[in-house]
Amino acid sequence: MPRRIGFTLVELLVVIAIIGALVALLLPAVQAARESARRATCKNRLHQVGIALQAYHDVHGALPVGCTEWRPWRGTEERQLAWSAFLLPQLEQQSLYDSLDLELPFDHPVNAEAAATILPAYLCPSTPRGAELSSGRGPAHFGGMYGERITSPNSPAKGAMLIDRAISFREITDGASSTIVVAEDTAFEDGQWINGRNLFDQAFAVNAAPAFENDIRSDHPGGAQAAFADGSVHFLSDDLPLEVLAALCTRAGNEVSND
Repeated sequence: MPRRIGFTLVELLVVIAIIGALVALLLPAVQAARESARRATCKNRLHQVGIALQAYHDVHGALPVGCTEWRPWRGTEERQLAWSAFLLPQLEQQSLYDSLDLELPFDHPVNAEAAATILPAYLCPSTPRGAELSSGRGPAHFGGMYGERITSPNSPAKGAMLIDRAISFREITDGASSTIVVAEDTAFEDGQWINGRNLFDQAFAVNAAPAFENDIRSDHPGGAQAAFADGSVHFLSDDLPLEVLAALCTRAGNEVSND
């Protein structure tokens, strides 16, 4: 009888098993490479924010106000505009800035169309929420640093971004390279670049806050990224000692924090 050329069923199963094993070995490496790329993109975007903050300070002599007219939970008339809205011209978003009426609240119908704009500069590509609108407004995965509640109550506020008051570099006596201005807060579901609630004081370790708390959190394994007053961006480890983290969140605590 003529000889047939081909694979037996056993040989085919062996080949499939080998391919499956190779895929299983390669998949974690591929996922790690993708996360590394997303983390690099996130760092670059935070760096853009850091440079924009420097430029804003050059023009106005101070950093942006963290929030204008903070709104109580049942308030309706306060404007509650965020630092990230005032920073738009320095992020090459002058036309979007001009389309806003900053004399009106963040959720006023007049500002609705502009507020729905999605700005990649305020997004971390690692978060599962992606670029989805938040209550009809453009999301923000980064929040302004209002201070810390790790070592003591945050009153008066200790951070580089306050409510209704702008902070200048002269007031950051701990040093620009040792003071966080903006950090990741990807788990805050109501984070919007126009809404002043993307301002927070740190109360827990990195990535350790409960779901309801507005705190430094990210979807990067092992930590989160933060932009400092000197424009640099650093990755904050989950294992960062609480006293060091608290020191980084304040502008004038007279603490000494090593790199």
